[in-house]
Amino acid sequence: MVLSHAASDSDGSIHSTFASRYVRTSLPRYKMPENSMPKEAAYQIINDELMLDGNPRLNLASFVTTWMEPECDKLIMSSINKNYVDMDEYPVTTELQNRCVNMIAHLFNAPLGETETAIGVGTVGSSEAIMLAGLAFKRTWQNKRKAEGKPVDKPNIVTGANVQVCWEKFARYFEVELKEVKLSEGYYVMDPQKAVDMVDENTICVAAILGSTLNGEFEDVKLLNDLLVEKNKETGWDTPIHVDAASGGFIAPFLYPELEWDFRLPLVKSINVSGHKYGLVYAGIGWVIWRNKEDLPEDLIFHINYLGADQPTFTLNFSKGSSQIIAQYYQLIRLGHEGYKNVMENCRENMIVLKQGLEKTERFNIVSKDEGVPLVAFSLKDSSCHTEFEISDMLRRYGWIVPAYTMPPDAQHITVLRVVIREDFSRTLAERLVSDIEKVMHELDELPSRVIHKISLGEEKSEANSDNLVVTVKKSDIDIEKQRDIIKGWKKFVSDRKNKTNGIC
Repeated sequence: MVLSHAASDSDGSIHSTFASRYVRTSLPRYKMPENSMPKEAAYQIINDELMLDGNPRLNLASFVTTWMEPECDKLIMSSINKNYVDMDEYPVTTELQNRCVNMIAHLFNAPLGETETAIGVGTVGSSEAIMLAGLAFKRTWQNKRKAEGKPVDKPNIVTGANVQVCWEKFARYFEVELKEVKLSEGYYVMDPQKAVDMVDENTICVAAILGSTLNGEFEDVKLLNDLLVEKNKETGWDTPIHVDAASGGFIAPFLYPELEWDFRLPLVKSINVSGHKYGLVYAGIGWVIWRNKEDLPEDLIFHINYLGADQPTFTLNFSKGSSQIIAQYYQLIRLGHEGYKNVMENCRENMIVLKQGLEKTERFNIVSKDEGVPLVAFSLKDSSCHTEFEISDMLRRYGWIVPAYTMPPDAQHITVLRVVIREDFSRTLAERLVSDIEKVMHELDELPSRVIHKISLGEEKSEANSDNLVVTVKKSDIDIEKQRDIIKGWKKFVSDRKNKTNGIC
């Protein structure tokens, strides 16, 4: 006689995850569950939900590295449990960070001797690096003003309106006035002359961007340096420059070695760069390098000894992983100048392929420049019927993540799409993207117009129905603010439609 019994839910040995009770209940969202679950079930359920994320390789919005060699992946996993701050326990990891700092400093032409140690630190990204550089500028300015018996309550920093949000964070968090040079149509980076005109005795530094987030363009750091040298001579000030090379710092030395933007310019006192962008490392590593020791005030550096030996530290956080530092060192010695140059040249050539493909459609204006970060920023020549936001939305049906956004003041009436060309974006993918964009444009042409701008001399009115958003305005009222309202109206219209239907609007 065969004996049998009913298995309990707790008998995990005979259950697959999909035969268990764990797939019949919702995952906790606000409170930790009372009971445990098998490791296999936890993995499977979380992994399944993560399938709904976009494909990182097709995320063309991001500058951040999404592919590394398997050998480097192994190094990352083998060191993922090392806390970098334990320098005495992990002295080799500390040494690797110092090697990276020295290599990057020499790459940026820091005035160092053959055996002289560079001044710099690894960070969790360029945001932290910029905070540290800004604090150094602020403290240097304060110390100088105090020595002269002058007030120190109104520091300011001059940037372009195209800076990344971390600069706004620095200004707000550390109480520094942010003076922005406004943009204009066709000129989407900081104007060096306008920037120097805004400098006063309270300016702690001028920040230049080597690779604008908006269109990849390099700002003219050389011209800024020359103009600021003259102003410093006239006024007796010594206003310095910081270069935010988050995106361009690992591009310019290999593609444009003759371009003067780094420590070859006397007023450049510090530079930040993102290792996790074109430094070709996964997210979580940035670097800030100072020209020399005098540019980093000693009173900002802390010394601790409760982890072993005396350890100097200048960071905003304390604990952090070692794996990204090790990965950066791997890339620097694995690729060398030759490898980095080859990667950047490939990115530039694939950028040109994409740009030429878009130009052949005769539907777009190219906003980005050939010299700069390898990306293509483009806008519709005719947006009277459909918008860049629609293109961005419909490209997701093909798996592509391509952002659409408006420019900062005073060019906020310009809307663009942007494709970032990373190491793992091949020519085949570039050609496929052009093909999919052409399909999207054909589909949009077949749809009723959702935005119609009627320019008349009559009264202003707005009308909307299930298929169209009709905007009629006075000709005299076509200004920047009105165009912003039109864009906002369209975005709200699309959002409302999405809430009512599961299809593509």
